Amino acid sequence: MHVKNGDKVVVISGKDIGKTGKVLKSIPKENKVVVEGVNMLTKHKKNMGPTSPGGIVNYEGPINASKVMYYCENDKKGVRTGSTILKDGSKKRVCKKCGEVLDK
Repeated sequence: MHVKNGDKVVVISGKDIGKTGKVLKSIPKENKVVVEGVNMLTKHKKNMGPTSPGGIVNYEGPINASKVMYYCENDKKGVRTGSTILKDGSKKRVCKKCGEVLDK
């Protein structure tokens, strides 16, 4: 996958187009990601005693990873990512627009 947990991404299609947020969870087997504040779902929870009260709970649902792009702070927009091998021999992700190394 082109995005990892903790990456800041921007949604490029769907009902939440243009929203930015942090990747909370990535699901590589299903090619999906959970982004904070995007694809908000509502669940009606039943009361299960004094420790877990019932009510309406809002939470983020997964969306397809192809609907998000990495958000570059330098360019202030979504960018494609590539990979390169650095001089020390390590393979890192880089921004295709500005060339900045994304993995520190």
